[in-house]
Amino acid sequence: MIIVTGGAGFIGSCMVATLNAAGRDDILVVDNLRTGDKWKNLVDHSFIDIVSKEQFLEDIEHGRAPSDIDGIIHLGACSATTERDADYLLENNHHYSMAVANLALKRNARFIYASSAATYGSGADGYADTTVDLRPLNMYGYSKHLFDMWMRRHGFDARAVGLKFFNVFGPNEYHKGDMASMVYKAVQQIQATGRVRLFRSNEARFGDGGQMRDFVYVKDCCRIMRDLLLERTDVNGILNLGTGRARSWNDLMNAVFAAMDREPVIDYVDMPVHLAGQYQNFTEADMSSYERQMFPVVFEELEDSVADYVRGHLLAEWPYLHHRS
Repeated sequence: MIIVTGGAGFIGSCMVATLNAAGRDDILVVDNLRTGDKWKNLVDHSFIDIVSKEQFLEDIEHGRAPSDIDGIIHLGACSATTERDADYLLENNHHYSMAVANLALKRNARFIYASSAATYGSGADGYADTTVDLRPLNMYGYSKHLFDMWMRRHGFDARAVGLKFFNVFGPNEYHKGDMASMVYKAVQQIQATGRVRLFRSNEARFGDGGQMRDFVYVKDCCRIMRDLLLERTDVNGILNLGTGRARSWNDLMNAVFAAMDREPVIDYVDMPVHLAGQYQNFTEADMSSYERQMFPVVFEELEDSVADYVRGHLLAEWPYLHHRS
């Protein structure tokens, strides 16, 4: 059995589809569906059952968690970088993760979990996943960093994989609201007005829309997680998951307009005050740890990934990912 926490969410549901494509449907999905449309992410997927996070934690606490576990992919935590409730973030991103990690270790199961590039803060010291002394800019990043440190302190990082996701975009993110990628938001803006809005730069070395991020397609992320789970169990540690190549917001928007067969029209607006102090103007994953472990990773070009997402999903009648797409 494979357990996917956050299995109805953005990356989690895409991971379930990826596992289905690899011939695995012995999957337990852990997630809370509540009243939104997140359930649609699981349509066309195959799995054993879905249980709530609360039920899963209760089962762990009382020794009722499944015993026949091959692996746990832990993606079930708060992913809102703007969340201000520190106690909520500690409970969801740190203590919950500790419980799931302990279950995986007790069952001798492969454990892969989501960390975040937000742990790097401003990035002043670079983006090497070997760096331990980090200063996140927000509580979300700090909650992820705390769990990374817990894994390292107990030596568990040598038996598991923590993935510092950079700017992930792709199908099944539609329920995320403000936390959805700019690709998704841009298509909506273009369809409504023919234009896109980007933040003006708040740093002299970047022009408007010239701020740079490491944008990575969710299908590439899930392919790498599949390989780490099913094939490369010798690869361990806290690793970056980005393309290793920063691209500008202007590049990203030009790719969206091209995928929609339109000429780019971009308006630049002032950055909200509450974001200015925690905004990352540049991120780029250092991917050398994969090379050291002889685990080659190859990513699609940004323009090709955006075209696949826009044409194959966002402009399709049924935009959700399934194991054949």
